[in-house]
Amino acid sequence: MRTRRFLSVFFVLVLVLQLLAVSALADDSGLKEVEDPDIQARAALLVDVNTDTVLYDKNMEEEMYPASLTKIMTALLVLEAVDRGELSMDTEITAPESAFDGLDSAGSTANIKAGEILTVEELLTCMLVVSANETCNILAETLCGSVDAFVDRMNQRAQELGCQNTHFVNATGLHDPQHYTSAWDLYLITKEALTHEDFLTICDMRQPVIPATNLSAERTLHTTNSLLDGWRALGYRYKYAHGVKTGSTSDAGHCLVSTAEKGELHLVSVVLGAEKVSLPTGGSDIKSFSETRRLFEWGFDNFSYQTILTAEEMLASMPVTLSEIESVALHSVEDIVVLMPDILSAEDLTRTIRFRSKSVEAPVSAGDQLAEVELSYNGTVYATVPLAALADVEASRSLVLKAQIRAFFDRTAVKVICVIVLALIVFLVGWKLTIGRQRYRYGKNVRRQKNYRGRRRGL
Repeated sequence: MRTRRFLSVFFVLVLVLQLLAVSALADDSGLKEVEDPDIQARAALLVDVNTDTVLYDKNMEEEMYPASLTKIMTALLVLEAVDRGELSMDTEITAPESAFDGLDSAGSTANIKAGEILTVEELLTCMLVVSANETCNILAETLCGSVDAFVDRMNQRAQELGCQNTHFVNATGLHDPQHYTSAWDLYLITKEALTHEDFLTICDMRQPVIPATNLSAERTLHTTNSLLDGWRALGYRYKYAHGVKTGSTSDAGHCLVSTAEKGELHLVSVVLGAEKVSLPTGGSDIKSFSETRRLFEWGFDNFSYQTILTAEEMLASMPVTLSEIESVALHSVEDIVVLMPDILSAEDLTRTIRFRSKSVEAPVSAGDQLAEVELSYNGTVYATVPLAALADVEASRSLVLKAQIRAFFDRTAVKVICVIVLALIVFLVGWKLTIGRQRYRYGKNVRRQKNYRGRRRGL
């Protein structure tokens, strides 16, 4: 009895271990996925600027109210005008009375007064650091003569940048039902703005000082971006963050576009429609800041650049005709480095090779592109790479001559001529066998002779 019980327990344990092993193998063979950060906002986006690779997307093409993120486009147009020489950063501008029309008295301001003189750089600093609405209209009227004309230019520039879900009504971002954009469009606008060195330099300022003007004492500004400085709100500082712009209205919620660099990665984050949440312990959590920081940390913790293909690796061979060498090896002309989740490696990627033809005629030169390889994982394509011949392949003269002869006789015109010649030959042979036979008798040719009648004599 004891022996039977022992054997029963033993077999049960073996069965349990087998089930555990199968379960482990099943888990190991499953797809490798990065855990979703589940960002708490109406829309969110995280993109690698170097490659335009989207690492995280939540409603990135949905039309949203941008609030003061609008000022990124406003600043871009001003900086482009500086590049064209229409303005300079030290150009002095007198604030017109009309620039203050229609502005919300409760909106963001640098307390600039009509008739006050500031430089373009000072106005941009007030716009991007404390989100001063009046500076947008002052610069808009200076550049285009009116705010409306400037807004038309904003919409035109948005189309030029590839924005498909954007329509501006003003230069400030004050709420209007017809004033909207999307997370992806904001990325496109921000990426272009970042090509101007002065843009990020100003956006990165924490406490810039505006010198005294004709109507104001010296101003010390404090950035509205709590990822850069804790003067307005504590607990959000992120040492890798740079810029870019905050925005908030009751309709838009709390919004933030930011960029961060760590190691080789340069990321841009867009968070739209986030909330300000009261905490049980007191105080509040402005989600545009906390979720942006969490999004950056998620990106840096889970993604890196990896070499997925090297130039030394031979991926395929292609048949070669008209040569004594039957095939040529194909490879990538350079090492391929892409941004991928850390949980993946080059070995996890599926390689799909597409040849441009079944074979290639010699001569072949090293570097000739003859195919391409697609590297993907679970439907995500990480790279599509041309494949080139590794070495030169010379043509065989005899094979080329044979091919030329064959090609010559494959021509339609030549075929027609050959048919005609053949028909003539058949005709001549037939004629010889029929008409010509009458001239032969018993195998000898008999010539007809005229009857001789002699000469005629004269009468």
